[in-house]
Amino acid sequence: MEEKTIVCISCYYKGYDFMDGMKNLGNKVILVTSENLKEKNWPWHAIDEVFYMPEIKPSVWNLDHLIQGFSYLMQTRKVHAVIALDDYDVEKAALIRETFRIPGMGQTTHRYFRDKLAMRHKAKDSGIHVPEFTAVFNNDEVNAFIDKVPAPWVLKPRSEASASGIKKLNSREELWEALNNLGEERHLFLLESFKPGDVYHVDSLTFNKEIVFTSASKYLAPPMQVSHEGGVFRTKTLGRYSDEFQALENANAKVLSNFGLINGATHTEFIRSKENGKYYFLETSSRVGGAHIPDLVEASSNINIWREWAKIEDALLKGKDYQIPTPTGYYSGLIIALIKNEKADYSKFESPETLKFLPIDHHVGVVYKASDPDVIQERLDHAAEKIHAEMLNILPPKSKPMS
Repeated sequence: MEEKTIVCISCYYKGYDFMDGMKNLGNKVILVTSENLKEKNWPWHAIDEVFYMPEIKPSVWNLDHLIQGFSYLMQTRKVHAVIALDDYDVEKAALIRETFRIPGMGQTTHRYFRDKLAMRHKAKDSGIHVPEFTAVFNNDEVNAFIDKVPAPWVLKPRSEASASGIKKLNSREELWEALNNLGEERHLFLLESFKPGDVYHVDSLTFNKEIVFTSASKYLAPPMQVSHEGGVFRTKTLGRYSDEFQALENANAKVLSNFGLINGATHTEFIRSKENGKYYFLETSSRVGGAHIPDLVEASSNINIWREWAKIEDALLKGKDYQIPTPTGYYSGLIIALIKNEKADYSKFESPETLKFLPIDHHVGVVYKASDPDVIQERLDHAAEKIHAEMLNILPPKSKPMS
């Protein structure tokens, strides 16, 4: 089969399994990444060429320079696909595809998977439940919104992958102070109603518009809470035959169908309102979930989302069919927290259900696997108590947030 050339774009250190998988399937892999990631442990055995971009600020490149560099690259190489490995890279990849007429998601569709304001409008127009929201361009519209929708509200960046830029506001005065402080960047935010409830994430794979794999999980400590209050990030998978799973699977399918996703990996979040029990769409992205969620998914299903995504892209490029392996039916849990020491003492977390430890500097990270969901909950609770009592550091070291 003819070798295809795939350009992977990433301003974070991630996608090891994707690039390794692509290489194992007989393709040429080119990596474009940030200059400050040169020393990371990339899968060099799988990467044929690498190009570096300087960062203007964290995760941001000069897009004119990116296009100029890609133009040079294209003079002597036939590029068949451009893959964004992180949420921050979706826009970059779409721009390249549009400019050089490379197949894949273009700039119109990419906004539904990157711009939180665009995705809320699309969801609302598609009959999907979303929290009440408004753009913050116009003062009168903002005032009309807060007159109609009671506090608290959430002021969110439209294009941030992490929860670190989100502000919860409890009064009109707090809101206007926050908006005024944004200055020229105000248009980059949106305002929505804060809905207390349980937050879920759905991680899936799509091939030729058909969702071929779905994993649904429940955050025990949502990213927004961890980002603002410090603490311990926890999530656990749901049983495939549970009411929660079925509802989330249907909601996810409605989002991806209406948003126009054709192929690839997605990470979508929903909240179940404590007030009425309805599932509300929060956001989606056309990439693999961050914060080591792929490890959680693989523990329960034996499906490596990165490698299966590579198989999907390979099948598309070579005109082949794709069949996903039958997933296993275990339960899994994931816990991650910032700690005081650079390296964690993992002897404290040994158990029959401990599947793996995550080697992240200044963090403790553990993945659990069991056939009983109650055991997973017990392990996560016990680990959280131990971390809070002995290890937790709520002041993060100077590094990029988990993506």
